Amino acid sequence: METDPRREQPTLLVVDDEERILSALRRTLRREGYQVITSESVYEALEILDTQPVDLILSDQKMPGMSGLQFLEEAAKRRPDAARMLITGWTEKIPAEKLEELGIRGLITKPWDDARLKEVLRQACDAVWPVVTARA
Repeated sequence: METDPRREQPTLLVVDDEERILSALRRTLRREGYQVITSESVYEALEILDTQPVDLILSDQKMPGMSGLQFLEEAAKRRPDAARMLITGWTEKIPAEKLEELGIRGLITKPWDDARLKEVLRQACDAVWPVVTARA
């Protein structure tokens, strides 16, 4: 993945149709070294992917318009090098084979454990953002 040398932080796009979840995730991640962009709409999120550099994508599964899996599949076409992760309260309904097929690097259960969320994001970031890894 080519990184823009002018960007000092990896960009994380968080997609969830519930504002309170987005707010909680922003609070949890505010000091983790990411530029966090949030979207309550999968369609707005796709526009963001078309217009802005995004390194990591964290999507809810159950949303209006399309599921998180469908969104991440579409996101992979627009940003194939971005690390994709899913956050859901319904992890048992998502087959591991589907996650692997779509190249999803992490599955986070709602309600999430802050330490686990940060670790999954850090591991995904290490794989796609060499500048951060080199600085660590």
